[in-house]
Amino acid sequence: MRKLLCPQCKVSALYVKNAQGERRSVYVTDDYRVVPRNEGESLEGFDLDTVYCMGCSWSGSPRRLVLR
Repeated sequence: MRKLLCPQCKVSALYVKNAQGERRSVYVTDDYRVVPRNEGESLEGFDLDTVYCMGCSWSGSPRRLVLR
């Protein structure tokens, strides 16, 4: 399993948001699964169709992330 990277700044530090605007730190695997960074956290109620980069202003679909 490899972590996918932001296509703009090449970091793997990403987050997702829920309807209340809360953020959850995640990474995306090379098979496009969105996984919480902290073990035991749930992603229930979070929008997994859009991920946000912590390193720059990029946001988009997990399928737009890159390997390198």
